[in-house]
Amino acid sequence: MINQKASRILRLPEVRDKVGLSRSSIYALMSKGDFPRSVPLGERSVGWFEDTIDSWLLEREKKRNNK
Repeated sequence: MINQKASRILRLPEVRDKVGLSRSSIYALMSKGDFPRSVPLGERSVGWFEDTIDSWLLEREKKRNNK
């Protein structure tokens, strides 16, 4: 059995603080496929896996450095 640590789930305020984007910008990027999809947590709540957000930020940094 592989022992993996579960990724923490971030709610929208934490995601906004981490990536520096507004709610509307995050959802606009999601609709274009340029931001990680949210994970449904309940009928009216969503979250994002922290490791997915971290990977997205690293990819953005790589793209910036390759220009």
